[in-house]
Amino acid sequence: MQQQGLLVTFCLLLAKASVVSSWTPAPTHGSDLLAQQSLANLRNALADGTLKQELDKQGVAQTCGPDGLAVRREYSTLSDEEKLEYTRAIKCLMAQPSTVDPVQVPGARSRYDDFVATHINNTPYIHNSGYFLHWHRAFIWNFEQALRNECEYKGYLPYWNHGKSAQDLINSPYLDGSPTSQGGNGVYAKHGCAVGLPSRLLCIEPGVGGGCVETGPYAGVMMNISATVPTSEFVTAGEKFSYQPRCIRHDISNALGQKWAGDERAVALLTDAAGQAGIAGIQAGIENTGTDTEGFYGLHQYGHFAVSGDPSGDFYNSPNEPLFWIHHGQVDRLWWIWQNQKPAERAMQISGTRTMYNKPPSDDATLEDILLMDTTGSDVVFKDAVSSVGGKYCYIYE
Repeated sequence: MQQQGLLVTFCLLLAKASVVSSWTPAPTHGSDLLAQQSLANLRNALADGTLKQELDKQGVAQTCGPDGLAVRREYSTLSDEEKLEYTRAIKCLMAQPSTVDPVQVPGARSRYDDFVATHINNTPYIHNSGYFLHWHRAFIWNFEQALRNECEYKGYLPYWNHGKSAQDLINSPYLDGSPTSQGGNGVYAKHGCAVGLPSRLLCIEPGVGGGCVETGPYAGVMMNISATVPTSEFVTAGEKFSYQPRCIRHDISNALGQKWAGDERAVALLTDAAGQAGIAGIQAGIENTGTDTEGFYGLHQYGHFAVSGDPSGDFYNSPNEPLFWIHHGQVDRLWWIWQNQKPAERAMQISGTRTMYNKPPSDDATLEDILLMDTTGSDVVFKDAVSSVGGKYCYIYE
């Protein structure tokens, strides 16, 4: 038995060596220091009861203490065994039967598809709206719970610190195509530049990928639910929720990260005047895509278009891309750092309406609104998603 284990380890190392070139993470000292300071602030607010008092005012339970906190860690810092176990659990969800109504979502074939369908269904309300940060916090928490409760995963959702891989994403442990990565580049397929912004400005120059992903743990994995607003020229939209089996496509861009995802971007987001003025600023900063005349890749947009292709370029279907989860772990972490710069003061802040870009015009989101989770988990009252240590949550980032 021991010899078999050694053989598996040896084969794993060989597989990694065959696809991984020399890679050095870019420094992320600035945002990491801000995260450490926020964690200290949060621990103090838990110890002295100031955060509990603020949550109590809105009737939000706060039973999570300084001990027993679940810890979400950066993906590249996990051991090989931890990465493999995380991926195993994701593939377990991909192998479980769907729980959605097949009449409503005929394209769903797996439990994993349930999460894709929920994101598609809610997209008009959960992007560029007052729901963006809070809905996605609940959504990725539900995914984490499904991994743990339905697929016996013992860990917690990792996050991808964009700054670490900004200089060389294609050779990074996130996407180097090794068994412990979250995928590899697609095979080369001639294609044009990708349009990553609503303004259609700053298209992403084509790289050496574009085709199906044939390396990494999800090689051969098929998507099931039809594309909605694809940006890949190889994919067309289908009837909503219909069955459209196709491969995952990547065209990893180093250039995009080198310009838009360095640690200085995260630091600016967390320290500039707009963000410090309130949640409207930090939320707009994370989702920033520029204007009709000047494009900008905010960190939310970057994380999806770093691999471009399909489904990552389709913001309705984007959870079909396994990188989605650790990317949105980082989005939640950025908000978490900002919140815990002033834990009690910022816990209940909310800004924005109930529809994307306020189209059609809608009322402002409120703390009593319901965040719809469909079949991925229980619906969440907005105010119960405000804090990572309030309501049913009890987690931190390290």
